[in-house]
Amino acid sequence: MPVSDDRERTLSEHESKRFLAEFGIPSGPERAVDSPEAAVDAARELGLPVVVKLCGDTIAHKSERDLVRLNLADEASVRVAAEDLLAARGSEEADARLLVAEMIRGHRELIAGLVRDAQFGPCVMLGLGGVLTEALGDVAFASAPLSEADGRRLIRSLRASHLFTEPFRGEPPVDEKALLRVLTGLGRLAIERPDVRGAELNPLIVRDGVPVAVDALVVLGDGEDEGDVRRPSQRSDASILERFRPLFHPRGIIIAGASTHPGKFGFATLHNLLRFGYEGELFPVNRQGAEILGRSSFRDVSEIPDGCADLVFVCTPTGANVELLRVCAKKGVRAAFVASGGYREAGEAGAKLEDEIVQTADELDMVMAGPNGQGVISTSDSMCAQIVAPFPPAGRISVVSQSGNLVSSFLNYAVESSIGISKAISCGNSAQTELADYLEYFSADPETGVVLAYVEGIADGVRFIEAVRRLTARKPLVLVKGGVAAEGQRAARSHTGALASDERVFDGLCHQLGALRAPSVEAAYEWAATLATQPLPRGRRVVVFTTAGGWGVLAADACAAAGLELLPLPAEVREQIDALVPARWSRNNPIDLAGGETRNTIPEVLDLVCAHPDVDAVIHLGIGIQAAQANVLKSGDFYPEYGLERIVAFHERQDRRYAQAAREASERHGKPVLTATELVHTDRAYGNAGPIGVKQEGRLCYASADRAVRALRALVDYAEFRSSLT
Repeated sequence: MPVSDDRERTLSEHESKRFLAEFGIPSGPERAVDSPEAAVDAARELGLPVVVKLCGDTIAHKSERDLVRLNLADEASVRVAAEDLLAARGSEEADARLLVAEMIRGHRELIAGLVRDAQFGPCVMLGLGGVLTEALGDVAFASAPLSEADGRRLIRSLRASHLFTEPFRGEPPVDEKALLRVLTGLGRLAIERPDVRGAELNPLIVRDGVPVAVDALVVLGDGEDEGDVRRPSQRSDASILERFRPLFHPRGIIIAGASTHPGKFGFATLHNLLRFGYEGELFPVNRQGAEILGRSSFRDVSEIPDGCADLVFVCTPTGANVELLRVCAKKGVRAAFVASGGYREAGEAGAKLEDEIVQTADELDMVMAGPNGQGVISTSDSMCAQIVAPFPPAGRISVVSQSGNLVSSFLNYAVESSIGISKAISCGNSAQTELADYLEYFSADPETGVVLAYVEGIADGVRFIEAVRRLTARKPLVLVKGGVAAEGQRAARSHTGALASDERVFDGLCHQLGALRAPSVEAAYEWAATLATQPLPRGRRVVVFTTAGGWGVLAADACAAAGLELLPLPAEVREQIDALVPARWSRNNPIDLAGGETRNTIPEVLDLVCAHPDVDAVIHLGIGIQAAQANVLKSGDFYPEYGLERIVAFHERQDRRYAQAAREASERHGKPVLTATELVHTDRAYGNAGPIGVKQEGRLCYASADRAVRALRALVDYAEFRSSLT
């Protein structure tokens, strides 16, 4: 909630409750009175015990000021409390009244509220309430208005949500419908009453499962913030695809500022386009007309034939670029990637140049990426229009990043894992085309299956919300947020406002919108690669299948920590495995064969576990052990004699079979099977046939069970989000 100013007015608790009742938010019976005698009469009418408070427009945080008297069980106590409270009025509180209310009891307290975030607009908050609200900090936010599905996700995003979704101290679970009415009512309030700057219900005491507002605060302002206006995109998929076609699928590219110097951007871009086999025409422009990489160049864009290029990659000085765009537009260019620096990041003079080039691109109806960007790739066109390495294998993941270096990080992971990329772009300064534009494009792009984003700042939070909402209804979005440590917390008169930090609001929006927020770049890529290659699970029930007991125990612990359900092994699965291996196997989940497997056991167990209807996903551990021994045998002086060549081939063949069996069982039964082993990063001298086999099967091999479990949780979260939309 913003810092209060002269345009804001705080309603008294009594007025606030009456105001909120119009939006379906319940409170207990109460009376506003002016004297101790009237307080006693009100208590008699309401029924003892009661609560007495001092109530006025300027009075907030009553508990902190000792302006509340609880559990008054007789009329004498009510009279004394009323006299004390009236005597405690400050010099500016002469008009304050007494509020006599029913004493509402319950073991659970919530806080709910409305805050107008400067970046993302109106947001509804829910959390643990009472006097320890700020100390506990278990709160979550969602963008208004809220659907019932949004409200359910908001409830379940609390760390202590089980206190409300399950029975507690002999009390029933919170009535979900009643709590949803409170949350959706606050969301409706945010939209219908833009003059409400903020609202708070603290605490909401749960009585017989129903949340009742015991205290309330409403702050009125003078109208609507521009940032609160919802602006859902009106563009069709077809129009979005056509707008961005020249940027990601150009028929020809002009390289403005092409250079003979291998260290220059203009050289690197031309080299990378040629090196990776760009399928369209290339038009290097160099003022001297020099030969570059065996190709002649043009001295000026005006020499290029009309209609042959529709993208210009700009590596020229800032002062020349406005006129460059105008000349390119006359040649049929409809998109520009500006790699040149020296714009807004360079200070006030650069900012003016950036504003000028944006205005020019807008006038020319030209899509402009950057400036100060690293580049753009599109693997279906073999287009590597960027100033650095690498060029990744083709795949279904599309990348957008507000840091060029982070684009390279994601692409490097793609090269290592062979789980490839469809498109990637660095936003640079996002002067004209920003993160939300690319998310909107990837939502429509048929070549994109999963979107991976790195985010530092969001210029238009409301538009970002709409772009993410459109995307995640169709495809997964995995993102990493940078700059968290530098983000602030708002000064405000209410708990809701004080708790509405940038970090909490952003995290809540991700949860509401189904965006998967990863804790690191490495995890983000692994989650995206998992979503790109594994089927979505139908639920949270997991079987851990291992050839070594300790790994299975730790994997089971990781599943519990991630909120996944370690399924008790179905009796029919146990009976089937009994027929395959000696009796020493674990006979439970985790399935540990204890070394009793034969040539075909692991593929058979993978298939029968995946086939069971109660199993939603499998974590497969232990691949590569045989191949690791094969590498030891190959590395010694005894190889290939003494039968070592034959046993090495057998071990390697078996581990490749296991990788194939995991992929086939997953595809046959439509369930995720995630394979993990630390051997993915060891056995460097020869390579390990197990992890290599997983890679050859088009799947990701995780370096630990923990990482596989976290990736599986991302799959589960997105699957549950998609299910909630139907």
